[in-house]
Amino acid sequence: MLNDHHQKVQASHLKRNAYLYVRQSTLRQVFENTESTKRQYGLRQRAVALGWADERVIVIDTDLGQSGAATDREGFQRLVAEVGMGHAGIVLGLEVSRLARNSMDWHRLLEICALTSTLICDEDGVYDPAHFNDRLLLGLKGTMSEAELHVLRARLQGGILNKARRGELEMRPPVGLIYTSEGTLVLDPDQQVQHCLRWLFAAFARTGSACATVKAARDEKLAFPRRCAKGPHKGELLWGSLTHDQVLRVLHSPRYAGAFVYGRCHTIKTIDGRTRLRRRPRDEWVTLIPGSHAGYISWDEFELNQHRLHANAQARGTDRRRGPPREGPALLQGMVLCGRCGQRMTVRYHDRHGQLCPDYICQRERIKHGQAVCQHAPGTGIDQAVAAMLIEAVNPVALEVSLVVQQELQSRFEEADRMRHAHVERAQYECELAQRRFMRVDPDNRLVADSLEADWNEKLRALGEAREEYTRRRDEDARLLTDEQRKAIVQLATDFPRLWNDPGTLDRDRKRMVRLLVEDVTLNRDDKITIHIRFKGGARKSLHLPLPKCSWQQRVTPTSVVQEIDRLLDEHTTAQIADVLNARGFAPGAGSAFNTRMVARLARDYHLKPRYDRLRERGMLTLQEMADALQVTAHTVKIWLRRGLLRGHAYSDKNESLYEPPGDLALRKKPGAKLSQRRLEATVPPERTEGVQYAT
Repeated sequence: MLNDHHQKVQASHLKRNAYLYVRQSTLRQVFENTESTKRQYGLRQRAVALGWADERVIVIDTDLGQSGAATDREGFQRLVAEVGMGHAGIVLGLEVSRLARNSMDWHRLLEICALTSTLICDEDGVYDPAHFNDRLLLGLKGTMSEAELHVLRARLQGGILNKARRGELEMRPPVGLIYTSEGTLVLDPDQQVQHCLRWLFAAFARTGSACATVKAARDEKLAFPRRCAKGPHKGELLWGSLTHDQVLRVLHSPRYAGAFVYGRCHTIKTIDGRTRLRRRPRDEWVTLIPGSHAGYISWDEFELNQHRLHANAQARGTDRRRGPPREGPALLQGMVLCGRCGQRMTVRYHDRHGQLCPDYICQRERIKHGQAVCQHAPGTGIDQAVAAMLIEAVNPVALEVSLVVQQELQSRFEEADRMRHAHVERAQYECELAQRRFMRVDPDNRLVADSLEADWNEKLRALGEAREEYTRRRDEDARLLTDEQRKAIVQLATDFPRLWNDPGTLDRDRKRMVRLLVEDVTLNRDDKITIHIRFKGGARKSLHLPLPKCSWQQRVTPTSVVQEIDRLLDEHTTAQIADVLNARGFAPGAGSAFNTRMVARLARDYHLKPRYDRLRERGMLTLQEMADALQVTAHTVKIWLRRGLLRGHAYSDKNESLYEPPGDLALRKKPGAKLSQRRLEATVPPERTEGVQYAT
């Protein structure tokens, strides 16, 4: 054998270097399994015996403490590079497992050695990868090394899985939980750590968002603990500011709910040889044992937190479903669907009279492809209509009817449950009958025994399916409400409107109440706004709203106000009309109250007949006409008007009036003559002349 080895070593090999590759799988083996390390370094003398000078033997030991299955071994990469450049005449290793534990790396090294005429040497001999027999033997050794690694892993993993299925496997607990000396997982005795974790769960229950929880911790300047997993401070508590990923880790961990869990993640290899962790769905977890140890929250609270986090995550991605309730006043934030294209509608705010007003807009195609906006609708009226509908829906009468219906459904569920239970009993009887038939058959009569055994197996399978269906349907059926629960639900109907209309109720809380009742809302804007509301239970309701007015339409004075001004012009001036309208509660299209200029402008714009023309049509006289009729001066007419001797009607706000005619007995008088008492009495009614001094 030695001669055969020397025959494979040629002068061309001795001109190049000999590379000795030394590796131990773990640092623990480096310190404890020193004999294996000595054996590997001892191969240096083997290279010298084969003809290499001692100074031409290069030792590569930078991979001490790394697994042979790792792909980032610096020493192995250096070895492959030296072989590929033709610098190596021979590669020495104690055994194949020292060089590689996976076929990919091993066969790549063999291929490169064959191309560069590089030999491989281990404890058993020297091999030339260019020769078929040596290459076949080296390939078998590599396969056996990989199989050995698989067997070792399977043994270790099997023991771990057995302990994990019993819930007895000790794993590094999250911060806030600690193992006792007896191996029991309990709450951390540090009260500050417990207080921080309880605060975190309470803050998330209050805010409903992981990001809002981080903001609350920042506002209160709270420090959050974390336990160092490696390094010189391994196992010590470190305090720092709370981060978003810490909140998500705590909320997603079932350990805080007192549950033992194993197998939530598994490792996968990527195309570049790296490994990544991928989370499994819950039904693929290896072990889940609720209530196995103490926790900070109950399992129901943990499930509720997962539901909230899942709903919050729907605000991201392509569908962009509802996210956590925000501070804005948009009541249907994240719940509105476009009635035309079916996409999620986003919220846009604008300021109006110092208040934020929402608009629901479908702009997915505009953002992605630069197209026009599909549709948009002002949200203030929509939110008010939906809120009024919810307040009307949550009332004692409606809840009483719902409870009666629920009770009727419960009775139907019980009847169906009895029928399903009878089906299980029949399947149980048929299974037992098939068992008795199989037990009474002669074992030597295999033809009959095999048939009866197959029938028994079929009945067992049918029995298992019937039991699973019975259990599933029983859990899905609604449960009968107690009297106390019924009273609490009816009391909710009276508390809901008060809580909704309370000024202290935040917009975020109103959104949460809406999401407890409503699944989604579909909007469609044509000649009117149609709102289709889908409730949690599957019920549907539609609302129809008129299209909102444009800005100029909102400033238009109502027709009823114009008609009232037209009626008041018969008896009042513009200033008086403004006072009457304000007193009666009429509002203008723009502004808070009517004034003289506004009334005059409305009368002019709507072509209302002026008060002057109305009085003239009634036969009223002007000042000069009245003076001519009474044969007095205009000044005298004004004096008599102020003293009540004449009846006048103001037609402007400047004390300009028109006068009622003096009568049919008006007498003419020469200019400059004074009106006598008899003539005045003949022209003016007697009730106007009492107590008046006349000229003689």
